[in-house]
Amino acid sequence: MKRIGAGVDAIAFDLDGTLIDSAGGIAHALNAALSEAGLAPFDLQTVRAWIGDGPDALIARALAASAPNLADALALAARLRRGFDAATLRAPMAGSRVFDGIADVVRGLAARRPLVVVTNKPTLLARAVLNEAGLLAHFAAVHGANTPEQRKPSPLLIRQAADALGVATRQLLMVGDAAVDIAAAHAAGSRAAWAGWGYGHAPPARGVCQLRAPHELLDALALPAAPDTEH
Repeated sequence: MKRIGAGVDAIAFDLDGTLIDSAGGIAHALNAALSEAGLAPFDLQTVRAWIGDGPDALIARALAASAPNLADALALAARLRRGFDAATLRAPMAGSRVFDGIADVVRGLAARRPLVVVTNKPTLLARAVLNEAGLLAHFAAVHGANTPEQRKPSPLLIRQAADALGVATRQLLMVGDAAVDIAAAHAAGSRAAWAGWGYGHAPPARGVCQLRAPHELLDALALPAAPDTEH
């Protein structure tokens, strides 16, 4: 495991596939929206492969797979998005769980560094999920992709997070499981760590710290486990 080194003053975490094993929850919300529209659901494995680019991209992929020649695709996509959001807000953690070890690591890190979430999930949905998961209080802010321009691999959200914290982007570490997380960090001039317990594949980029489990982040930052996180 590559050490990240000194100079990390803040840490940004991706949400889906990094903090939360949310594939089941995303599938639940998508399938609820599809059912309301009279369309067939998708299995968990299929939905898992579509996760990472936010709900609009997810819905576009679902429509391409189920109704590729639909004339009113835009109107249906908007309807499905409303249904997806409503289902998520009704039950933010339905079918989801916090990854093993994340709660302890986040709790320990929050006592040492400011933490933020940088996610392609819209802010409202992201905050609902984090709150239901019992993690929201550990984060100084949640930066969600509320517009297409903000979605990773765009560096906009990382720059926004760094500015809000008053740190340079080079002093912010982005932790995520997807290639878009790593690309966004590089575009922003931030360091990156790959969350190997998530949904993505190991990034080909050089200079990326590759973590196999959440507790390895403490080792990579040369931080001891906090007393209340030890078992």
